[in-house]
Amino acid sequence: MRSDFRARNHPAYWAFVVHRASGVLLTAFLPLHFWALGQALQGEARLDSFLRWSEQPLVKFLETILVLLLAAHLTGGLRLLALEFLAWRDWQKGLLAAAAGITVAAGLAFLLNLV
Repeated sequence: MRSDFRARNHPAYWAFVVHRASGVLLTAFLPLHFWALGQALQGEARLDSFLRWSEQPLVKFLETILVLLLAAHLTGGLRLLALEFLAWRDWQKGLLAAAAGITVAAGLAFLLNLV
């Protein structure tokens, strides 16, 4: 039986916290996502209006936060998976850590392109 990764002294505790918190925040974003999709489906004029709205600085900033949340969620989930649920060898865990690093780097590259 595996130990409880929700215990503070467990090696995967902070990965669990990051994954859980970012997941909750991303879930809060979903209604806005579906609203935006609905705007796009209502015709070209509504889509153009939405796209103009999305160029505002606050919206751009929130897009940056969203990308960081996605990267944190994926990285925390991968770390939790590697530490708690999979009996991987050290080289496999290193490969997973590299994949998480590439995810964060891709997110940062996207953010730099937004600015």
